[in-house]
Amino acid sequence: MTAKTSAALKYTGMRFGIFAGCFLVVAVLVQFGILPKGLGGSNFVWVVLLALVLSAPLSFVLLRKQRDAMSEQIIVKTGEVKQRLSSHRTQED
Repeated sequence: MTAKTSAALKYTGMRFGIFAGCFLVVAVLVQFGILPKGLGGSNFVWVVLLALVLSAPLSFVLLRKQRDAMSEQIIVKTGEVKQRLSSHRTQED
């Protein structure tokens, strides 16, 4: 596996880990009555939505370094593709 692939996978895995941690914390807080339960049978949806709302800003702050590394790889890859397209265009002419 190349370094280009691992930065995206690492970021995605860490983002999922933060969501899973938030999900567990919210589920425990809802179970013990610290946070309100959802209406009727929507408790699971309520816990997922709260976990998403909590994990988004945490990921934004905590994963800045990984996000920068991933965006750098995207920039490099885009430059390579543009260069390849440019060379193919000159070959056709």
